[in-house]
Amino acid sequence: MGAQLRVYRQRIRSAQTTKKITRAMELIAASRIQKARARVDASTPYAQAITRAVSAVATHANTDHPLLTEAEKVDRAAVVIFTSDRGLAGAFNSQVLREAEELSELLRAEGKEISYYLIGRKAQGYFAFRRRASERVWIGDTENPVFATAKEVAEALVGAFERPSEDGGVQEIHLVYNRFVSMVTQEPQVTRLLPLQLVEGVAEKSEVNPLYEFEPEADVVLDKLLPDYIESRIFNAMLESAAAKHAATQKAMKSASDNADTLIRDFTRLANNARQAEITQQISEIVGGADALS
Repeated sequence: MGAQLRVYRQRIRSAQTTKKITRAMELIAASRIQKARARVDASTPYAQAITRAVSAVATHANTDHPLLTEAEKVDRAAVVIFTSDRGLAGAFNSQVLREAEELSELLRAEGKEISYYLIGRKAQGYFAFRRRASERVWIGDTENPVFATAKEVAEALVGAFERPSEDGGVQEIHLVYNRFVSMVTQEPQVTRLLPLQLVEGVAEKSEVNPLYEFEPEADVVLDKLLPDYIESRIFNAMLESAAAKHAATQKAMKSASDNADTLIRDFTRLANNARQAEITQQISEIVGGADALS
C-alpha cells in the first residue's frame, strides 16, 4: 500500500512540474500574439494595395508580361509550404502539411510535376523522414519573420518561374500557409502567387470603364511593381503563419495545463484513498494485536 501511495505522489509532482512548464509557455505565446498580430495588420494593407495596383495594370494594359501570362502548357508547379521551426502547437503543422499534400495530389492529377520550397524545420523534417526532395529550405525565423528571408524566397521563386521547364523551371507558384482567424481558429490557406490572379473588386463591372495612362510603359511599371508584389505577399504569408503559430501554441499549452490539472486532481483523490486504506489497515492490525493479547 505504501509503494502505491509513493507512485501516486510521484505522478502528482510530475504533473505539477509539467503544468508549470506548459503554463509558462502559454503565457509566453500569449505575450507574443499581440505583437505578431500588429505586424500582420501593418503588412496586410500594403500587400493588398500593391496586389490591386498590379492587377489594375494587368487588367487595363495590353501587355503580355511573362509573370502574368498563363502558360499554354504547365509542366511544373512550385509549392511553398510554411510551417514552424518548433512543435508544441497542436495541429498547426500537420494541417498545413495535409493541405499541401492535397494540393500536390490535385496538381499531379493535372499532369504537373512539383517542386517544393520549404519554410520551417517541421516541413524539412517531414520531407527528410519520407526521403522526398525539395528545392530550397529556409529555417530559423518562422516565429519572428524578417523581410530579408522573404526577399530571398521571392528571388528563388522568380528565378524558377523565369527558367524553362527543361532546366527545372516552373509555370505556377502556390503558397500553402496557416492564416490567423481568431485565437482558437487557424485556417490553412492556399494561394496561387504566379501567374497573378486578378483581385476581386479591381475589374468591377460598371457602365463606364476607367481610363488608364501609363508613364512609363505598362511593361516598365510591371517590372517595378512585380518584385515588390511577390516579396510583400510572401512576407505577409510568413507573418500570418507566425501569428497563427503563436495562437496555436497558446491553445495547445492551455489544453496541456488543463489536462495536468485533471491528472493532479485524479491522482490526489487516488492518493487520499490509498492513504485512508493504509490508515484503516494499520488500525485493524493494532486492534487485532490487542485482541490477541487479551
